[in-house]
Amino acid sequence: MLKQKRRFKPDFWFWVKFAVIGIMLIFLIYPFFTLISRSFFSPKEEGLTLANYIRFFTKPYYYEALGRSLFVSITATLTTMVIGVPMAYLMTRYNIFFKKYIHIFIIMSLMSPPFIGAYSWIMLFGRAGFITNLFSGIGITLPTIYGKAGIIMVFTFKLFPYVYLYVSGAMGSIDSSLEEAAENLGSSKLRRLFTVTLPVILPSVAAGAIMVFMTSLADFGTPMLIGEGYTVLPVMVYNEYMSEIGGNANLASALSVIIVLCSTSVLLLQKHFVSKKNYTMTSMRPPQEIKLKGIKRVLTSIPVMLVTFIGILPQIVVLVTSFIKSDFTGFQGGFSLDSYITIAKRLGTNIRNTFVFSTVAIVFIIIIGLLISYVVVRQKGIAAQAMDLLIMFPYVIPGAVLGISLIVAFNKPPLLLTGTAAIMVIAYVVRKLPYTVRSGSAFLQQMDPSVEEASISLGVSPMRTFFKVTARLMAPGIFSGAILSWITCINELSSSIMLYGGKTSTISVAIYTEVVRNSYGTAAALASILTVSTVISLLIFLKVSKGKVSVV
Repeated sequence: MLKQKRRFKPDFWFWVKFAVIGIMLIFLIYPFFTLISRSFFSPKEEGLTLANYIRFFTKPYYYEALGRSLFVSITATLTTMVIGVPMAYLMTRYNIFFKKYIHIFIIMSLMSPPFIGAYSWIMLFGRAGFITNLFSGIGITLPTIYGKAGIIMVFTFKLFPYVYLYVSGAMGSIDSSLEEAAENLGSSKLRRLFTVTLPVILPSVAAGAIMVFMTSLADFGTPMLIGEGYTVLPVMVYNEYMSEIGGNANLASALSVIIVLCSTSVLLLQKHFVSKKNYTMTSMRPPQEIKLKGIKRVLTSIPVMLVTFIGILPQIVVLVTSFIKSDFTGFQGGFSLDSYITIAKRLGTNIRNTFVFSTVAIVFIIIIGLLISYVVVRQKGIAAQAMDLLIMFPYVIPGAVLGISLIVAFNKPPLLLTGTAAIMVIAYVVRKLPYTVRSGSAFLQQMDPSVEEASISLGVSPMRTFFKVTARLMAPGIFSGAILSWITCINELSSSIMLYGGKTSTISVAIYTEVVRNSYGTAAALASILTVSTVISLLIFLKVSKGKVSVV
């Protein structure tokens, strides 16, 4: 007797996979492919054309911008490695003064609003900056903060925490027996560092470096504020798309595709490199902290403290200057709350929008992130792999490019979303979801599946088991990732600057607008609100995650 074929019966997880992949296809893949297709059209020619790409590769004005973008990104990556790797080594191997607080300050400098660094350095070293005026009063002219050197400096002190966090994690878990074996064979401490320690942690260095490269390549705010003629590709995309005179949306689409191709190529190269240099070892015997005393401890701590101070300086400057009296001509001296009173009256909508949009986005991020994390870890298969791949795609797409792709895709019926609050929330969810998914997945991988199996074996349905048992156990991991997603949502500029309308402007957009108008006092007050919100969120995150910071 032939066995009757079992009929396929869709379960809860089938519909979860279907819904999540459908959402990602509609709000990520479809907009991006719409952007690609638009890059093959031109207002000057009929039908499909390569005119935009030909124009890019034949006009120095365009391809030199790509060269400038790659130059500042590669240089910033190298400088962050030069600072981040030694910082991680000193912090993990020696009893640095105030180590716990330094670690928190380093993370705070990474989580600051995207162009606070540029804005703060302008207030200190700009043409009318505090330190510039101080030195000019005694006849000394300081080098300009504007141009490529300024961009690289801001990127370096803003992004070195990426390298520091990855490398310090690797340094703290390296098997000390490897270094002891090299020492027993007569290797000096310096030689051991370069022949044993650094090669072992190279994948972590590469992971931090790729984060720096992709973040600096996609950054819009910093080059826009202090570039002054040193135009990089994200700024050019903004100018081409938003310009009221001579703007070319099709060319902007082509430029966006080129940025994505560059970041994707570098990411694939990094993955290929890491796959050949990966080492497996136990971390049963992590290195012991070396206890320095007296002058040795002081000399070891000073460079760490100095770099940390420079990294956190922009936020200190912003906080202090937000209380200094100012008008449209600049700061007037003396302290007051005028800037805060002004933004409460004039920019209250921006403040409200930021927290409302971010809160709504976080609700969706937590729900979707919880489901995706479970599917990726527990529900193996093609759908799980597809979701894992799709969820990391936003990391390859710069914020400005994502913004343009959403505008291109949803500026006509049936989904007319351009200029609405909905499109802002969608951008935040798509762009910031990876933090929560990665944190939730990492937490779930450490959980014993026997807890879920026991619940199911007692007759509880898989869906009910998930919500009653698994979701509750995953809550700390999901919550940790959600706080990181929240921090990056309230500080988001690149996509917001493309998507906002008159009624949907956010704090980051308002800061950028105020700086352009030379309203530094109100810009500082707005930036201070973001800084305080970020610090509070970060402290909650560190409390929940018990000090363990994970970057995607």
